[in-house]
Amino acid sequence: SSVALEKSLEGLRACRGAIDHQGSAHPFTLTDYYQEEMGRELERSLVSFQLPASPDELVNLKHECVELEQALADEAGHRTANLDAGYLDHGKLVLASLKPAGQKIYLGRGVYADLVARYGGGKYCPFEWTFPDFTAGVYDEDLALIRQLYLQQLRS
Repeated sequence: SSVALEKSLEGLRACRGAIDHQGSAHPFTLTDYYQEEMGRELERSLVSFQLPASPDELVNLKHECVELEQALADEAGHRTANLDAGYLDHGKLVLASLKPAGQKIYLGRGVYADLVARYGGGKYCPFEWTFPDFTAGVYDEDLALIRQLYLQQLRS
């Protein structure tokens, strides 16, 4: 819902500071994984922050997101938002996960690094295990803009 999104953004800003990119909301229809807990009309958007986080903060980022999800849960304990922490750099896109899988590398405190795309040919190219909406290119434009912001941050 738009209320859950606004509260999520408010919480993320409180943890991580100003947002420098907020992508459009895209229908989250290529999986029904969250449908039972969160309903049918789900959307996903990408955000990035002015202050870049170091990759070694990924464990803390994931736990901040989990705490925020819990704070925003409804009376029954169901999440109203699903917040995925991650980072990109010039060569890859990595998301934090609490679920183990063959391609994921354990970082600590229950968190795994999930390499979901590598940069090549002018875009982030997904792997066979990457989420369907990333594989379908739904966020390619957002990722390109966030990458530009990241490269500008490196130069300054």
